[in-house]
Amino acid sequence: MKNIYVVRHAKAEGQAPEAPLTETGIEQANRLAEFLAIHRIDYIVSSPYERAYRTIAPLADQLGIDIVMDERLVERVLSGNDHPEWRDMLRRTYDDLELCYEGGESGNSAISRAVSVVAEVLQRGCNNAVIVSHGNLISLLLKHFDNRIGFEEWEAMSNPDVYRLSFADDAAPTIERIWA
Repeated sequence: MKNIYVVRHAKAEGQAPEAPLTETGIEQANRLAEFLAIHRIDYIVSSPYERAYRTIAPLADQLGIDIVMDERLVERVLSGNDHPEWRDMLRRTYDDLELCYEGGESGNSAISRAVSVVAEVLQRGCNNAVIVSHGNLISLLLKHFDNRIGFEEWEAMSNPDVYRLSFADDAAPTIERIWA
């Protein structure tokens, strides 16, 4: 059995790639390190956005594990323009994974890059890995393995959040939310 712990970053001061964690986010990252330390983590890969890698840095430091940065884990861009109705636009992309707004990325495209990271992690031979990313991309990754996951599950995610994907043989993983 191989486990991948998919972590949504802690509270941050914004959405920009360089947005730091808030004071609360820093406290959350430290609690997350305590929570994950018992799971014998042997590999960590993160979005290069500051809020993502700063979320997992306390665990990496505690375990003496390097954080591998991977551009494929950056947040999905819904649209290149700001839209007041962005939530409705996002909701529609869970029903139509090919829907792509101007300057944005389709759900299928985002899923493809996230799934490729999971496949590489599984091939590494590690038993308990952590992948750190962002809410929309994580919800799409989970949807790939369980089509019932959608907009409502994205909306219910917390900062941080943790899902365990347990892989046995070639079967689809079991998915369990272990942080709430």
